[in-house]
Amino acid sequence: MLWHVALTVAGSPHDDDAVRTAMLRLRDEHAFLHSLRYDVDRAEICYWEEASDMLDVAALAMRVWAEHRDSAGLPRWNVVGLEVLDQLTYQLRTARGETFDDPGADVLAPIPVHF
Repeated sequence: MLWHVALTVAGSPHDDDAVRTAMLRLRDEHAFLHSLRYDVDRAEICYWEEASDMLDVAALAMRVWAEHRDSAGLPRWNVVGLEVLDQLTYQLRTARGETFDDPGADVLAPIPVHF
């Protein structure tokens, strides 16, 4: 079964160019990554994961940032948000315009608003 994952991490501010470079490396390293947003103190990644149930996906998602931290040069930020949706729920939200990410995007873009 396919699941849509939106993982948000945050922490102390880092140089914008350093975050962008790290996010580009993460995009190259992580399969099925389709949306990246970042600011100097937080980032959001969205991707598809295949697993039999949501708990397995959540467990995998909680490790993604840490597992790529060294190889991609990611900041030492912590997970502050996680959303896991089954494919049908995600598609229904997208059809109604309720998602805030672009499912077709592979463009790295700064987060337009501060949280």
